[in-house]
Amino acid sequence: QVQLVESGGGLVQSGGSLRLSCAASGTTFGIFSMGWYRQAPGKQRELVATITSARSTTYRDSVKGRFTISRDIAKNTVFLQMNSLKPEDTAVYYCNVKKFHSDYWGQGTQVTVSS
Repeated sequence: QVQLVESGGGLVQSGGSLRLSCAASGTTFGIFSMGWYRQAPGKQRELVATITSARSTTYRDSVKGRFTISRDIAKNTVFLQMNSLKPEDTAVYYCNVKKFHSDYWGQGTQVTVSS
């Protein structure tokens, strides 16, 4: 099992920045991808960014150039630096870890961007 603890959400004005962190603990051997998803009210959960053990990254188009995902492999921690935030970025952000054939999810952290 893998446990995920997220931090860093909050309320910020449009154009502001936030940094999310997610620390994985437990049986972390075999983790090959860590990332962030988000879910806004009334919408489906969507991928924001992922990073593999080889540090290959994927971003959804709407956050490219504004968000940066990074990973401290030794500490099993993934970060999401979010700059130039927009009201449409408002959502609950979930940390995700992929290990072998399983997905693990954090409890979610609220990000609210006011206009």
